[in-house]
Amino acid sequence: MSVSRQLLLIRGTDLFSQMTDEVFDSMELVHHFKETPKNDYIYFEAHLHNALYFLKEGYVKIGFYDKEGREVIKEIIGKGDVFGQITLLPNNLDGEFAQAYKSDVSLCMFRVQDFEQLLQHHPQIALKFTRQLGQKMLRVENRMVNLLQKTVPDRLNHFFIHLTRQFPDYEKEGVFEMPNIFTHEDIARLIGSSRQTVTTLVNEMEDAGLIKFDRNIFRIADVKKMLNS
Repeated sequence: MSVSRQLLLIRGTDLFSQMTDEVFDSMELVHHFKETPKNDYIYFEAHLHNALYFLKEGYVKIGFYDKEGREVIKEIIGKGDVFGQITLLPNNLDGEFAQAYKSDVSLCMFRVQDFEQLLQHHPQIALKFTRQLGQKMLRVENRMVNLLQKTVPDRLNHFFIHLTRQFPDYEKEGVFEMPNIFTHEDIARLIGSSRQTVTTLVNEMEDAGLIKFDRNIFRIADVKKMLNS
């Protein structure tokens, strides 16, 4: 990828979008640019990589392996999200992995100590980062509440609604349509259910005209109707 394309992707991120050209150039952010091929691990043992990452393009699967060696998916994130050592506390993500999912990904990577210095010199970035981190923590909290308190159909409905908020650029005039990056198994792991149950519920939602779900496309025909269903 050309340097100009890398800079365009970095500058398109909300965290860095409002900076002056002079400040942007002085930060030399292109040196933090990283690309990872599809299915490769960005990191496998997070506690060995004291860094945080801003996702510029593509999707990333975050998870870990339990004691029986089964993969547990924590979340699947897209453009604009942040992951890694987001609390800026070293060695606190034992066992977590991050993997390029479905396609190649483009990232901006910072060592924790380098990012701390960046925040000290650029308070406007620190404020935006704090807001971004707060939104991410709220998302995690809401997911935990859903897992503990809601039925599987409600959790599935919330999952689909959450996609419209996570990827707002895919919604136009009340219709949400994005490339489908999820399998029924992925969704089952994310909402704490079985693949068979998710398949049954997805089929029921398709029969009701609420969604379209196939290998290529995920579509919500009427977001407001989904919110009220």
